[in-house]
Amino acid sequence: MVVCHGFDCRRRTNLVLSGADAKKFASIMAGSKSAGAERAAIGRAIAYFEQRSIQAIGVKDEPKSDLTQSGLMGQMDCIDESTNSRSLLRYLESRGLLKFHSVLGNVSRGFFADGRYPHSTAVVQEKSGQKWAVDSWYEPAGGKPDIMPLTEWQRRGVMGER
Repeated sequence: MVVCHGFDCRRRTNLVLSGADAKKFASIMAGSKSAGAERAAIGRAIAYFEQRSIQAIGVKDEPKSDLTQSGLMGQMDCIDESTNSRSLLRYLESRGLLKFHSVLGNVSRGFFADGRYPHSTAVVQEKSGQKWAVDSWYEPAGGKPDIMPLTEWQRRGVMGER
C-alpha cells in the first residue's frame, strides 16, 4: 500500500502489508456482531495501520497539522489522512472484513467563506444507508479516529473550534 504524507500526498511511502498484518486486521475485525461494533473495530484497524505507517515512514505524525508543516516528511494534512484511511478501508472491504459497511469516496467540508476551515474525511456507509465520517486528523498517528455520523461531521470545523 502507499502511505501519503507531506500534505496533499506530496510524499508517498510504500508499506508492504505482510501475512501477519493481514491476520492482525482479520483479528481486529473478527467478532463484530453489529454496525456499531464494526465501527469500533474500524477505529482500532486504522490505529494499527497508522502504527505500521510510522514504521515505514520513520516519523510520527503530529495531530492537527498546520501549513507550517507542509512538505515535512511524515506530517499529514487531512488529504493525506483521509486518503490513507480510505485506502485501508478499501483493503478491509476487499478482504470481506467489512460486514455492515461499504466504503464511499472521501468528503470535504468548509471553504473559509462559511467560517469553517476546509477539511476532508474518509466515509463508510452502513447497510441501513447511514453515512459515517472516519476522521483520523485530530489524533497523532496511531490514535483512534473520530467516527461519527457524516451529517454531524459536516457541521463541525468552525474556525477556532475542534
